[in-house]
Amino acid sequence: MKTDLLINTLSFISPLNERLQKRITEGVKKEYFRKKTILLKDGQVSKHIYFINSGFARAYYLTPDGKEYTSWFMGKGDLMISVFSFYTQKPAAEYIELLEDSELLSMSWQQLQGIYAEHPEFNFHGRQLTEKYYILAEERNILLRTLSAKERYERLLETHPGILQKAQLGQIASYLGISQETLSRVRGKK
Repeated sequence: MKTDLLINTLSFISPLNERLQKRITEGVKKEYFRKKTILLKDGQVSKHIYFINSGFARAYYLTPDGKEYTSWFMGKGDLMISVFSFYTQKPAAEYIELLEDSELLSMSWQQLQGIYAEHPEFNFHGRQLTEKYYILAEERNILLRTLSAKERYERLLETHPGILQKAQLGQIASYLGISQETLSRVRGKK
């Protein structure tokens, strides 16, 4: 199974002993999904954490009138879950959609809890990853409030090269907190 990228990503945080590497490798399931697959819907409980071996995804919310708001994009080497739903095992308020054909490694909530119990040292990895994504979320909130639309767009292009080929302009605009018309003007000035 193709778990090298996952093991390398986790080992970058702190080396994994052979027993833990084996437990993780045996615990994940490799899955292939087509573009536009919805992995999670509003109201469902997030039962799996996913690692993106290849592909690109987004999370989004729907308003009662059906308007979409993209909350994040994730690509190769990223973990993706509905944080609230996965950790509380309560229904999600968001959707997770694949924007490209994707190869994912998945692990259930129960499997992850088992690894934490059997390998207490792995809790450090969990904490480090939680901190990383919490920091990214806070940084995004700050950028939405402090940067101009042009600056937010430029930052997105830096952090997600090739996003214009992966996501629709409406998805990008909603992620940036601007209208599609404003995004068109910003792009026209480049």
